[in-house]
Amino acid sequence: MWSGRGIRNRPSASAGAERVSCLTEILFYHLQHQPLERVLPSLVERSLERQWRAAIQPVSEERLQALDDGLWTYSDDSFLPHGTDRETDHATQPVVLTLKENNPNGAAIRFLVEGAPLPADAGDYERLCVLFDGTDQEALLRAREQWREAKAAGHTIAYWQQDEDGRWQKKA
Repeated sequence: MWSGRGIRNRPSASAGAERVSCLTEILFYHLQHQPLERVLPSLVERSLERQWRAAIQPVSEERLQALDDGLWTYSDDSFLPHGTDRETDHATQPVVLTLKENNPNGAAIRFLVEGAPLPADAGDYERLCVLFDGTDQEALLRAREQWREAKAAGHTIAYWQQDEDGRWQKKA
């Protein structure tokens, strides 16, 4: 069943109902010619255009703070309304930055950066986006591991890579 926020509602196993397994679209973005700080805002904007709430999950406090600052200032004529899960109104924010695996704002899409793990509730999202630095060997290995994990779970997966002009090309 679907709620108005673009997130799947499932019966709770604790309520005696059988839990239904849903598959999620998981997109892997191989960053090569532009940094995360340039790519992420445009992906978040597209999500908001779809009326999807978004969660962004880095793994370090430093990256969370840098993304928080960057979403306010990434463009001279625009900004992305957002908050962090530490704020009391985070559940009402269209975009929430978090270090935790929970879904703080009922997001339909979750952006995993800096090697953040696939969440245990991956099937509750419309889409997950794994963004990784293609110049970092450790990040590449982690993304490959996440690809295998997502494929084994039966999710729909796709791999996108930037060309020299910064355009995305679907490779798999």
